This record gives sequence, C-alpha cells and structure tokens, in this order.
Amino acid sequence: MTAVALVSEKQRADPVSRSRRGSLWVLPPLVVVAVFFGYPLVLVAGQSLTTDTGFGLDVWAEVLGSAEFRDAALQTVLLALGATAGCVVLGTFLALVIAFVPFPGARTLSRLVDTVLAFPSFLIALAFTFLYGSAGVLGAGGFLYSPWGVLLAEITFYTPFVMRPALAAFGQIPGVHLDVAASLGARPGRVLARVVLPAALPSLASGACLTLLLALNEFGIVLFLGAKGVTTLPMLVYGKGIVTFDFPAASVVALVDVVLSLLLYGCYRVLAGRGRGAAVDAA
Repeated sequence: MTAVALVSEKQRADPVSRSRRGSLWVLPPLVVVAVFFGYPLVLVAGQSLTTDTGFGLDVWAEVLGSAEFRDAALQTVLLALGATAGCVVLGTFLALVIAFVPFPGARTLSRLVDTVLAFPSFLIALAFTFLYGSAGVLGAGGFLYSPWGVLLAEITFYTPFVMRPALAAFGQIPGVHLDVAASLGARPGRVLARVVLPAALPSLASGACLTLLLALNEFGIVLFLGAKGVTTLPMLVYGKGIVTFDFPAASVVALVDVVLSLLLYGCYRVLAGRGRGAAVDAA
C-alpha cells in the first residue's frame, strides 16, 4: 500500500481525531462573529446601562417610557406593515402576470427584477424627488414629504423582494395540475385560489417576512426624503447618537430594534424553510 493509502486508512480508523479536526474549522467563523458582531453588541449593551452614577436601568426606563420612543415604535411598525402589505399585493400580482400571462419581454422583465434588487434604497428616494418633489415633474411635494410618500417609496423599492420568491414558487407548480383543474371546469379565479396561491403561500410568506424585516430597519429612504413628522426607530437612533450625542439612549433604541429584527428573522427562516420544503415536494 502507498503512503497516501495508509494515511487515509488511518483517518478512517480514527473517527474521534477526524471529528476533532473537523471541529477546528468552526473556530475561525466563530472568532469572526465574536469580534465583528458580538463584541460591538456587548459594547452597545454596556453603553445602554451607563448612567450618571454608574450602571443601571435608568436609561432603559426613561427611553421606553417616553412618548418619543412609543411614537417612533408605532410609526415604524405601521410603515413596515403597510409596506409589506402593499408589496405582497403588488408583487404577487406582477409575479402572476409574468408567470402565467404570455407576452413579449416577460423573461427580460423577470431578469430586471433581479437587477432592481441590487439598487440602493436612496436611489428610489432620489427618483421620487425628481418625480414628486417641489421642483419635480409632477410637483406633488406635500405628498412626497408625508408618511404616504415614504410608504409609496418603500413599496416601490421592496416589491421585488416579494416578486422573486413568488416567481420561483409559481415556476415550481406542475402544469399538469393547472390542466387538470381547467379540464374539470374550474374557472381561472378558482384555479388561482385553490391551486396556485396555496402552493406558493410558504414562499409568499417568507418574502413578506423578509420585506417586513427590511422595512422595519429602513433608514435611507426616510432620511433622504426628510418626511416631516416621520420618525422611525432607526431615525431615532441616528438622532440621539449623531445629532444629540445621547449614546446611552441611542443604544437602548438600537437594542430594541435588534431584538425585533432577530424575532422577524427567526420567522423568516422558519417560513423560508417551509417554502423550500414545499418546492421540493412539488418537484
């Protein structure tokens, strides 16, 4: 036997050492996560507990009990829910048209969706300024700088995040299912409600959760538009940390936002896993 064969045979005969060597590969990513994510998060948590007399929960009680925080949290949730609902309705409709309505350029339009996903959010806000700003083409400045303007900009930007998983889910539906339903006399609306949408529901739900997560933490659109009276949690962190240098209060708001984001991310992972499972079953 060659030396390589002997080494390979020895490795197979020693599963414990092989398992130990495999576990060593886990250390580098753990170190990276600890240094670049865990350590800054610990610093933020420590800053949120800093008071004039040392450490305590005084800043937490002050921030969470303030009307400013409650208003920002409510506005953040309402904008995120509104943007998600609009994206689900618009994204599902556009995905249905692209997937099931034959027309020239459908494939090009589908690829364009992937391109839009790479755009920065402030680009949409800039385009809206040229369209609806005070000196824009349509001149609807009052609308643009209101919560409705922010909501429309977020729907425009985040709709592709629902369209992409919806298109993938619609593409996994076997055509024979649609043919059988049509041959049994089911009208298009009934086929859509009983066959198409239930099959795509996990993917639509995961896209909605991702959109909700991103809209909850949207900063560029709100900051760029400068909408009057629109203060979200990310904007509150910016105002307290950068404008007023109140770092303990900014840390409290940031940690609350992180907790909400982690909860939504957990929901997204669960629903995304179900969506992949449904796609495998359909295939």
